[in-house]
Amino acid sequence: MGIIGWIILGLLAGAIAKVLLPGRDPGGFVGTTLIGVAGAFIGGWISARWLDHPITKDFYDGATWAAAVGGSLVLLIVYRILFGNSRD
Repeated sequence: MGIIGWIILGLLAGAIAKVLLPGRDPGGFVGTTLIGVAGAFIGGWISARWLDHPITKDFYDGATWAAAVGGSLVLLIVYRILFGNSRD
């Protein structure tokens, strides 16, 4: 799966993370999807590096999606903790 595939996966993972973790985000929908892209890359890297699950070339691999959504959720939670009160 190439870089474009990871970007598309990250956009979808960011949207899924937003559905799983509703509420007000400091960055809005665009910020959340960008966090999703970053989370997909970080989740895939962590999965390949430390969880001993190499990223496959298949876009529809469940473990790849889980890593991308998990990374997006973690980044979204950290983002809310750090910048959550900036819109008040």
